[in-house]
Amino acid sequence: MKIGEKYGGGIVFSVDRTGEHGLIAANEDMQGHSPGNEEGRFIWSDAKVACHDFVSNGYSDWFLPNKEQLNQLYLQKAVVGGFADYSTGYWSSSESSVTNAWLQLFVGGYQSHSNKVYVSRVRAVRAF
Repeated sequence: MKIGEKYGGGIVFSVDRTGEHGLIAANEDMQGHSPGNEEGRFIWSDAKVACHDFVSNGYSDWFLPNKEQLNQLYLQKAVVGGFADYSTGYWSSSESSVTNAWLQLFVGGYQSHSNKVYVSRVRAVRAF
């Protein structure tokens, strides 16, 4: 496998040294939303559930990327494509406290923690 290759229901954005294992990003941001919010905007707990429940191209093992995986995805954003340029950023599964979790802005690549009840965008990933 190589970065940018369409495989396993998405686009490869990370590959280990063997070329046999890595991470795949869904082809687009998560559809849906948390109640009372705009399309594509999720609070953290709903983001985790949406990724867990996501099925695409016959694959059902998608998950919300952790902070490090999300940064790898950001670094390959041009290859993967389709990211929104919203200052709200994208959620990771990594928590920074009981009330906060990490997110990453896809404009500039800045990572920060935010209250879990704020809304952000979501891109599901899966491992191969």
